[in-house]
Amino acid sequence: MKFWRHYVVGLVYLVMGFLVVWQPVPTLAQGSAPAPGKPALYEFGAKWCVPCREMKEVMAALKISHGDQVEFRMVYADEERPRFEQNKIVLIPTQVFFDASGKEVDRHIGALPKEEVIKKLKELKFIR
Repeated sequence: MKFWRHYVVGLVYLVMGFLVVWQPVPTLAQGSAPAPGKPALYEFGAKWCVPCREMKEVMAALKISHGDQVEFRMVYADEERPRFEQNKIVLIPTQVFFDASGKEVDRHIGALPKEEVIKKLKELKFIR
């Protein structure tokens, strides 16, 4: 009986420890979103990922056409790993849409054609 009690107590401590460590630390969360001012679209990917390279081209075109209204940024896993963890990115490519206050309002997993991104930006009222 003592074995089971120690086993359960140990398991409870293990789960509680995991939950404490897993919670985002507020000081680390600073900078996870864009600076307030204008809405933003962050593309999370990797340089070796083929769909991510396609999204890089889409993002470059969008930056030229709508960069005055929306901040477009590529975020690479090998360069900014903490930002991936802060935004809970598990698959790439992932697009995260932030409003002007820096709050995440939507996300999409997988590559999107330019027309679909523009449609989503209009839907979110990021562009006219």
